[in-house]
Amino acid sequence: MSGAGERLDAKRRAVEGALDALLAGEDTILLRAMRHAVLSGGKRFRPLLLLCAAERFGGGARLALPFACGIELIHNYSLVHDDLPAMDDDDVRRGLPTVHKAFGEPAAILAGDALLTLAFEVMAGAPCPDGLAVRKAEAAALIARASGRPGMLSGQMLDIGLRPGNESEAAYEELTARKTGALIAAAAEAGAVLGGAPPADRARLAAFGTAIGRAFQLRDDLDDAVQEDARAEFRPNEAVFLGADRARARLEALLRSALDGLDAAGLLTEELRALALVLEPPRAGGTHD
Repeated sequence: MSGAGERLDAKRRAVEGALDALLAGEDTILLRAMRHAVLSGGKRFRPLLLLCAAERFGGGARLALPFACGIELIHNYSLVHDDLPAMDDDDVRRGLPTVHKAFGEPAAILAGDALLTLAFEVMAGAPCPDGLAVRKAEAAALIARASGRPGMLSGQMLDIGLRPGNESEAAYEELTARKTGALIAAAAEAGAVLGGAPPADRARLAAFGTAIGRAFQLRDDLDDAVQEDARAEFRPNEAVFLGADRARARLEALLRSALDGLDAAGLLTEELRALALVLEPPRAGGTHD
Protein backbone atom coordinates (compact mmCIF):
# COMPACT_ATOMS: atom_id res chain seq x y z
CA MET A 1 0.00 0.00 0.00
CA SER A 2 1.26 3.48 -0.87
CA GLY A 3 2.04 6.10 1.73
CA ALA A 4 -1.07 8.01 0.67
CA GLY A 5 -3.15 4.86 1.03
CA GLU A 6 -1.79 4.24 4.52
CA ARG A 7 -2.52 7.81 5.57
CA LEU A 8 -6.06 7.58 4.21
CA ASP A 9 -6.56 4.32 6.09
CA ALA A 10 -5.42 5.99 9.30
CA LYS A 11 -7.93 8.80 8.75
CA ARG A 12 -10.64 6.25 7.96
CA ARG A 13 -9.96 4.45 11.23
CA ALA A 14 -10.16 7.74 13.11
CA VAL A 15 -13.54 8.49 11.53
CA GLU A 16 -14.83 4.97 12.26
CA GLY A 17 -13.77 5.21 15.90
CA ALA A 18 -15.33 8.62 16.33
CA LEU A 19 -18.61 7.53 14.72
CA ASP A 20 -18.75 4.44 16.91
CA ALA A 21 -18.27 6.61 20.02
CA LEU A 22 -20.94 9.08 18.91
CA LEU A 23 -23.44 6.26 18.47
CA ALA A 24 -22.72 4.56 21.77
CA GLY A 25 -25.31 4.62 24.54
CA GLU A 26 -28.41 2.95 25.88
CA ASP A 27 -29.50 -0.02 23.80
CA THR A 28 -32.74 1.20 22.22
CA ILE A 29 -34.41 0.42 18.91
CA LEU A 30 -33.71 3.98 17.75
CA LEU A 31 -30.01 3.79 18.56
CA ARG A 32 -29.71 0.32 17.01
CA ALA A 33 -31.30 1.65 13.84
CA MET A 34 -28.88 4.59 13.78
CA ARG A 35 -25.89 2.32 14.28
CA HIS A 36 -27.15 -0.03 11.58
CA ALA A 37 -27.34 2.89 9.16
CA VAL A 38 -23.89 4.30 9.87
CA LEU A 39 -21.69 1.43 11.01
CA SER A 40 -22.63 -1.23 8.46
CA GLY A 41 -20.07 -0.24 5.85
CA GLY A 42 -19.38 2.64 3.51
CA LYS A 43 -16.11 4.03 2.21
CA ARG A 44 -16.25 7.31 4.21
CA PHE A 45 -15.41 9.26 1.05
CA ARG A 46 -16.89 12.57 2.21
CA PRO A 47 -15.23 12.69 5.65
CA LEU A 48 -11.89 11.69 4.13
CA LEU A 49 -12.20 14.46 1.56
CA LEU A 50 -12.95 17.00 4.29
CA LEU A 51 -10.03 15.87 6.43
CA CYS A 52 -7.58 15.91 3.50
CA ALA A 53 -8.70 19.38 2.42
CA ALA A 54 -8.37 20.74 5.95
CA GLU A 55 -4.94 19.16 6.35
CA ARG A 56 -3.73 20.69 3.08
CA PHE A 57 -4.11 24.14 4.67
CA GLY A 58 -2.79 23.21 8.09
CA GLY A 59 -6.10 22.42 9.76
CA GLY A 60 -5.89 20.01 12.69
CA ALA A 61 -8.06 16.95 13.29
CA ARG A 62 -9.28 18.33 16.62
CA LEU A 63 -11.55 20.76 14.79
CA ALA A 64 -11.94 18.92 11.47
CA LEU A 65 -12.82 15.43 12.74
CA PRO A 66 -16.21 16.43 14.24
CA PHE A 67 -17.09 18.03 10.90
CA ALA A 68 -15.96 14.91 9.06
CA CYS A 69 -18.26 12.84 11.28
CA GLY A 70 -21.07 15.35 10.86
CA ILE A 71 -20.97 15.18 7.08
CA GLU A 72 -20.96 11.36 7.20
CA LEU A 73 -23.96 11.35 9.54
CA ILE A 74 -25.80 13.63 7.10
CA HIS A 75 -24.91 11.38 4.18
CA ASN A 76 -26.20 8.31 5.99
CA TYR A 77 -29.41 10.01 7.10
CA SER A 78 -30.05 10.76 3.42
CA LEU A 79 -29.54 7.09 2.52
CA VAL A 80 -31.96 5.93 5.22
CA HIS A 81 -34.65 8.24 3.88
CA ASP A 82 -33.85 7.54 0.21
CA ASP A 83 -34.37 3.83 0.84
CA LEU A 84 -37.89 4.30 2.25
CA PRO A 85 -40.88 2.98 0.27
CA ALA A 86 -42.01 6.56 -0.42
CA MET A 87 -38.66 7.26 -2.11
CA ASP A 88 -36.53 4.55 -3.78
CA ASP A 89 -38.11 1.60 -1.94
CA ASP A 90 -34.87 -0.36 -1.53
CA ASP A 91 -34.61 -3.54 0.53
CA VAL A 92 -30.81 -3.91 0.63
CA ARG A 93 -27.90 -1.54 1.15
CA ARG A 94 -24.26 -2.55 1.52
CA GLY A 95 -25.33 -6.19 1.48
CA LEU A 96 -27.63 -5.82 4.49
CA PRO A 97 -31.34 -5.06 4.96
CA THR A 98 -32.11 -1.36 4.73
CA VAL A 99 -33.05 0.33 7.98
CA HIS A 100 -36.78 0.28 7.32
CA LYS A 101 -36.60 -3.43 6.48
CA ALA A 102 -34.62 -4.22 9.61
CA PHE A 103 -36.44 -1.95 12.08
CA GLY A 104 -39.67 -0.78 10.41
CA GLU A 105 -40.58 2.44 8.65
CA PRO A 106 -41.30 4.58 11.75
CA ALA A 107 -37.92 3.71 13.27
CA ALA A 108 -36.19 4.41 9.95
CA ILE A 109 -37.78 7.86 9.64
CA LEU A 110 -36.83 8.73 13.20
CA ALA A 111 -33.33 7.28 12.82
CA GLY A 112 -32.74 9.48 9.79
CA ASP A 113 -34.03 12.51 11.66
CA ALA A 114 -31.84 11.66 14.64
CA LEU A 115 -28.71 11.30 12.47
CA LEU A 116 -29.33 14.68 10.85
CA THR A 117 -29.80 16.50 14.15
CA LEU A 118 -26.83 14.69 15.71
CA ALA A 119 -24.66 15.85 12.82
CA PHE A 120 -25.23 19.51 13.66
CA GLU A 121 -24.89 18.87 17.38
CA VAL A 122 -21.48 17.30 16.75
CA MET A 123 -20.30 20.12 14.48
CA ALA A 124 -21.58 22.80 16.88
CA GLY A 125 -19.70 21.11 19.71
CA ALA A 126 -16.40 20.79 17.87
CA PRO A 127 -13.51 22.04 20.02
CA CYS A 128 -12.65 25.46 18.65
CA PRO A 129 -9.29 27.07 19.36
CA ASP A 130 -9.29 30.80 19.98
CA GLY A 131 -9.89 32.81 16.83
CA LEU A 132 -11.41 29.97 14.78
CA ALA A 133 -15.09 30.43 15.68
CA VAL A 134 -15.80 32.19 12.38
CA ARG A 135 -14.34 29.28 10.41
CA LYS A 136 -16.43 26.83 12.39
CA ALA A 137 -19.67 28.75 11.84
CA GLU A 138 -18.95 29.24 8.14
CA ALA A 139 -18.19 25.55 7.58
CA ALA A 140 -21.38 24.51 9.37
CA ALA A 141 -23.49 26.93 7.33
CA LEU A 142 -21.92 25.70 4.12
CA ILE A 143 -22.73 22.07 4.98
CA ALA A 144 -26.28 23.04 5.98
CA ARG A 145 -26.91 24.67 2.61
CA ALA A 146 -25.49 21.70 0.72
CA SER A 147 -27.62 19.20 2.65
CA GLY A 148 -30.79 21.31 2.64
CA ARG A 149 -33.20 22.74 0.10
CA PRO A 150 -30.61 24.37 -2.21
CA GLY A 151 -28.66 21.12 -2.47
CA MET A 152 -29.39 17.54 -1.57
CA LEU A 153 -33.13 17.84 -0.90
CA SER A 154 -33.85 19.59 -4.19
CA GLY A 155 -31.77 16.93 -5.89
CA GLN A 156 -33.92 14.21 -4.37
CA MET A 157 -37.06 15.96 -5.63
CA LEU A 158 -35.55 16.09 -9.11
CA ASP A 159 -34.69 12.40 -8.88
CA ILE A 160 -38.27 11.53 -7.93
CA GLY A 161 -39.56 13.35 -10.99
CA LEU A 162 -37.06 12.01 -13.53
CA ARG A 163 -38.58 9.28 -15.69
CA PRO A 164 -37.99 7.81 -19.14
CA GLY A 165 -39.23 10.40 -21.59
CA ASN A 166 -38.21 13.53 -19.67
CA GLU A 167 -34.48 12.82 -19.48
CA SER A 168 -31.83 15.21 -20.78
CA GLU A 169 -28.17 15.88 -20.15
CA ALA A 170 -29.07 19.16 -18.47
CA ALA A 171 -31.54 17.40 -16.16
CA TYR A 172 -28.93 14.85 -15.10
CA GLU A 173 -26.31 17.54 -14.55
CA GLU A 174 -28.61 19.51 -12.27
CA LEU A 175 -29.77 16.39 -10.42
CA THR A 176 -26.21 15.23 -9.81
CA ALA A 177 -24.98 18.68 -8.82
CA ARG A 178 -27.65 18.88 -6.13
CA LYS A 179 -28.33 15.35 -4.90
CA THR A 180 -24.77 13.97 -4.84
CA GLY A 181 -22.40 16.72 -5.82
CA ALA A 182 -23.46 19.39 -3.34
CA LEU A 183 -22.45 17.48 -0.22
CA ILE A 184 -19.19 16.25 -1.76
CA ALA A 185 -18.31 19.78 -2.88
CA ALA A 186 -19.20 20.99 0.61
CA ALA A 187 -16.84 18.44 2.15
CA ALA A 188 -13.92 19.79 0.11
CA GLU A 189 -14.80 23.45 0.65
CA ALA A 190 -15.62 23.08 4.35
CA GLY A 191 -12.26 21.37 4.87
CA ALA A 192 -10.54 24.29 3.19
CA VAL A 193 -12.50 26.74 5.36
CA LEU A 194 -11.58 24.89 8.55
CA GLY A 195 -7.95 24.85 7.48
CA GLY A 196 -7.94 28.60 6.86
CA ALA A 197 -7.53 28.56 3.08
CA PRO A 198 -7.43 31.97 1.40
CA PRO A 199 -10.50 32.76 -0.75
CA ALA A 200 -8.92 31.81 -4.09
CA ASP A 201 -7.76 28.43 -2.78
CA ARG A 202 -11.09 27.81 -1.10
CA ALA A 203 -12.75 28.36 -4.49
CA ARG A 204 -10.33 25.92 -6.08
CA LEU A 205 -11.16 23.23 -3.52
CA ALA A 206 -14.87 23.90 -4.10
CA ALA A 207 -14.37 23.45 -7.86
CA PHE A 208 -12.43 20.25 -7.22
CA GLY A 209 -15.25 18.96 -5.02
CA THR A 210 -17.86 19.88 -7.61
CA ALA A 211 -16.07 17.91 -10.32
CA ILE A 212 -15.43 15.00 -7.97
CA GLY A 213 -19.08 14.99 -6.88
CA ARG A 214 -20.17 14.80 -10.49
CA ALA A 215 -17.68 12.01 -11.13
CA PHE A 216 -18.81 10.15 -8.03
CA GLN A 217 -22.41 9.88 -9.23
CA LEU A 218 -21.40 9.00 -12.77
CA ARG A 219 -19.17 6.24 -11.42
CA ASP A 220 -22.08 4.84 -9.40
CA ASP A 221 -24.29 5.01 -12.49
CA LEU A 222 -21.69 3.07 -14.45
CA ASP A 223 -21.54 0.47 -11.67
CA ASP A 224 -25.30 0.06 -11.91
CA ALA A 225 -25.09 -0.31 -15.67
CA VAL A 226 -22.33 -2.95 -15.37
CA GLN A 227 -24.43 -4.89 -12.88
CA GLU A 228 -27.45 -4.63 -15.21
CA ASP A 229 -29.84 -3.84 -12.37
CA ALA A 230 -33.19 -5.41 -13.25
CA ARG A 231 -34.92 -2.18 -12.20
CA ALA A 232 -32.81 0.08 -14.41
CA GLU A 233 -35.72 0.72 -16.78
CA PHE A 234 -37.63 2.23 -13.86
CA ARG A 235 -34.62 4.15 -12.56
CA PRO A 236 -32.96 5.91 -15.46
CA ASN A 237 -29.42 7.04 -14.82
CA GLU A 238 -26.92 9.14 -16.69
CA ALA A 239 -24.67 6.28 -17.72
CA VAL A 240 -27.57 4.46 -19.38
CA PHE A 241 -28.75 7.72 -20.97
CA LEU A 242 -25.29 8.57 -22.37
CA GLY A 243 -24.19 5.03 -23.15
CA ALA A 244 -21.26 3.33 -21.45
CA ASP A 245 -18.54 4.71 -23.73
CA ARG A 246 -19.64 8.35 -23.46
CA ALA A 247 -20.17 7.97 -19.72
CA ARG A 248 -16.65 6.60 -19.21
CA ALA A 249 -15.16 9.38 -21.34
CA ARG A 250 -17.07 12.00 -19.36
CA LEU A 251 -15.98 10.46 -16.05
CA GLU A 252 -12.34 10.48 -17.14
CA ALA A 253 -12.66 14.11 -18.27
CA LEU A 254 -14.16 15.14 -14.92
CA LEU A 255 -11.33 13.47 -13.02
CA ARG A 256 -8.69 15.09 -15.25
CA SER A 257 -10.30 18.49 -14.78
CA ALA A 258 -10.47 18.06 -11.01
CA LEU A 259 -6.87 16.91 -10.65
CA ASP A 260 -5.39 19.35 -13.17
CA GLY A 261 -7.12 22.30 -11.52
CA LEU A 262 -5.57 21.59 -8.12
CA ASP A 263 -2.23 20.55 -9.57
CA ALA A 264 -1.87 23.77 -11.54
CA ALA A 265 -2.41 25.75 -8.34
CA GLY A 266 0.07 23.64 -6.36
CA LEU A 267 -2.69 22.35 -4.08
CA LEU A 268 -2.88 18.70 -5.10
CA THR A 269 -1.71 16.31 -2.38
CA GLU A 270 -1.14 12.60 -2.84
CA GLU A 271 -4.13 11.86 -0.62
CA LEU A 272 -6.46 14.09 -2.63
CA ARG A 273 -5.17 12.46 -5.80
CA ALA A 274 -5.76 8.99 -4.37
CA LEU A 275 -9.33 9.87 -3.38
CA ALA A 276 -10.09 11.11 -6.89
CA LEU A 277 -8.56 8.07 -8.57
CA VAL A 278 -10.85 5.75 -6.59
CA LEU A 279 -13.50 7.00 -9.00
CA GLU A 280 -11.79 5.85 -12.20
CA PRO A 281 -14.16 4.02 -14.59
CA PRO A 282 -15.11 0.56 -13.34
CA ARG A 283 -14.09 -2.72 -14.86
CA ALA A 284 -16.45 -4.69 -12.62
CA GLY A 285 -19.38 -4.03 -10.30
CA GLY A 286 -19.23 -2.24 -6.98
CA THR A 287 -20.62 0.97 -5.53
CA HIS A 288 -19.05 3.97 -3.87
CA ASP A 289 -21.58 5.22 -1.35
